[in-house]
Amino acid sequence: MEATDSNTRQALVGSVFILLGAIGFSSKSILIKLAYSDTAQIDAITLMTLRMMLSLPFFLLVAFWGRKTENAGRHTKDWLAIILLGVMGYYLASLLDFTGLQYISAGLERLILFLYPTLVVLLTALLYRRPISRPQGWALLLSYLGILLVFGSGRQTGTTHLYLGVGLVFASALVFALFMTGAGHFIPRFGSRRFTAYTMSIAAVTTLLHFIASHSIDRLLVSHQVFGLAVMLALFSTVAPAFLMSAGIHRIGAGKASIISTVGPIVTLVLAYLVLGETLGGPQLIGAMLVFAGVLLVGLAKQTH
Repeated sequence: MEATDSNTRQALVGSVFILLGAIGFSSKSILIKLAYSDTAQIDAITLMTLRMMLSLPFFLLVAFWGRKTENAGRHTKDWLAIILLGVMGYYLASLLDFTGLQYISAGLERLILFLYPTLVVLLTALLYRRPISRPQGWALLLSYLGILLVFGSGRQTGTTHLYLGVGLVFASALVFALFMTGAGHFIPRFGSRRFTAYTMSIAAVTTLLHFIASHSIDRLLVSHQVFGLAVMLALFSTVAPAFLMSAGIHRIGAGKASIISTVGPIVTLVLAYLVLGETLGGPQLIGAMLVFAGVLLVGLAKQTH
């Protein structure tokens, strides 16, 4: 009886962690759009640099805590893979995403990024020659029909260079899907929490090097409003959700976590409507529901395998 109560409690705590993590990640695009609207002088790499500078101490603390005992038995190729994954997953994907958000709405951005599980299915089929099952096929169809409906509704706000923005964010989702496909092999070798800390630290250093090579240091002297948004972006939309997700997955597993995470885009759409005044009409809602249904179907299909 006590074991059952303990398992139930662990499942409840894990679910709450995943829910809070999904909300934190989903507020990222809202904070980015607010920073862009505050001043025309802030660009993607400057905002990314502020975010990573403020996040890096937390990830370094986790990365180096107890490393002498826990890093034994890992080879050079493992560390090279970690470096590559860190650059791909949290630097390149973020750069494409932050840049794309200069051109499209936060709601559309989150829906496009939310397609990455379907891209993982496609990449797995291509790279490992695994056939796409019928449920996965329906999931892909629903997801991309939903995006086409939202994209083609003609009610996007701030549509200057809309196609460029959509292309950049879709490229971000594709890069992140490649990252997730590779990460699945290395997370068990390092542990999910330490894997996150290593890859985020590598991405932070890469971001800082990019900024130093392309900008003068005085570009970091932003307004109090933008700096406050960067602090929130670092703490509440980067550090906290990264470790909440890791702790939640440890308790309830990746399959259940991915299903709970479907709440994320809904949070983004609601916040975009309330905070940014973005359109939330019938086509957007129907398209969003199709995307949610597709991604949910992917998660459920994984659970049954």
